[in-house]
Amino acid sequence: MSPAEPTRPVTVAVLGGGTVGTQVARLLNDSDTDLHIRMGTSLKLTKVAVRDLTKPRDIDASFLTDDAMAVATSGADIVVELIGGIEPAKSLILAAIAAGSSIVTANKALLASDGASLYAAAEAEGVDIFFEASVAGAIPLVRVLQESLAGDHITKVMGIVNGTTNYILTRMDEDGASFADALAEAQSLGYAEADPTADVEGHDAASKAAILAELAFHTHVTREDVYCEGITTISQVDIRAAKTMGCVIKLLAIAERKADDSGVIVRVHPTMVPKEHPLASVREAFNAIFVEAEAAGELMFYGRGAGGAPTASAVLGDVVVAARNRLTGSVGWGESADVQYPVLPISEALTCYYVNIDVIDRPGALASIAQAFSESGVSIQVVRQDGHGDRASLIVRTHRSTDGALQATVNRLRKLSTVKAVVGVMRVEGEAGA
Repeated sequence: MSPAEPTRPVTVAVLGGGTVGTQVARLLNDSDTDLHIRMGTSLKLTKVAVRDLTKPRDIDASFLTDDAMAVATSGADIVVELIGGIEPAKSLILAAIAAGSSIVTANKALLASDGASLYAAAEAEGVDIFFEASVAGAIPLVRVLQESLAGDHITKVMGIVNGTTNYILTRMDEDGASFADALAEAQSLGYAEADPTADVEGHDAASKAAILAELAFHTHVTREDVYCEGITTISQVDIRAAKTMGCVIKLLAIAERKADDSGVIVRVHPTMVPKEHPLASVREAFNAIFVEAEAAGELMFYGRGAGGAPTASAVLGDVVVAARNRLTGSVGWGESADVQYPVLPISEALTCYYVNIDVIDRPGALASIAQAFSESGVSIQVVRQDGHGDRASLIVRTHRSTDGALQATVNRLRKLSTVKAVVGVMRVEGEAGA
């Protein structure tokens, strides 16, 4: 790649004219003077590819076109991809790279499914591919993992990376709302789509978890490697149990390296978080990521994880870095999958658990339940019993054990004549010393 001439503007083409694309176009125009001072040259918007030219947009019509491939192959210094999804985004990005353009994208689904092919193409062509906006909106996390903590050994990344589910769980916790009512409110406020499946089933968070894991552990991780549970089964019974335990429920994306370096585990699921943990205080549609590293210790990054303006801010930050590299003829960080730990199943994850059991209240019931835990190698930390007639509700909190051992315990419990139902099981993360 030859450096761009400092005397001419760095050209930027945008694929996608939705909420974020419109904001990016606005920021490019409104911030031109400031950017010129910082960079020594201007950023020049060339074209914005949209699907429907008849749709009203807050973008000068002279910039708009419905020929996305022409924009991708226009030879702009930087092509910003904001279409989302796998295709045609992947083909357009590869075409832009082949035309010598650096890439800025917010496409978490594509990066989580086939980021390796994009990184390889960019490296072969000698251009940048940046994706700060793909994980947590305006929160500057990707560059921290790639650069600021490059000399450290990260052991765990744990965070709230989906604002929709965090808003729903906040309303359930603070207002006593049902899942359905909290979801309806999130949709009315624009936090949730008409079809909220990707959010509430955890798929969006799982794509982000794959990206975070690859950055943190220098290992190829795809969306298929991520264990995923959503929040659709969370009820007020779980919310009240969490409060009893001094916790709140959050949908967490967790990527961790095993203590013996035998591999990494990446998972997304509802989690009880002790109220004293920093993630417990993250409310409504905000995101936060908690990083544990051997030298740096514990770090937390907090902010707005979605929305047009916050996401556009992260995109523009990447555009500025890519533009500087064009001016100097350099290339930034590429793919960091140079270690390649094995990606292990969730059965090997080590954590604490909450188990809610509906039992027949008769002599020997508690002993048989304790034996089921013991036989599976799961140690009980606390038991709370609430009686109601000839039945009782047992809430058990365990010490740390593997997910596989906990599942074996649940299977044993369901076979006991004293157990009417295992009402709920949830992982507990963030305890001191855990």
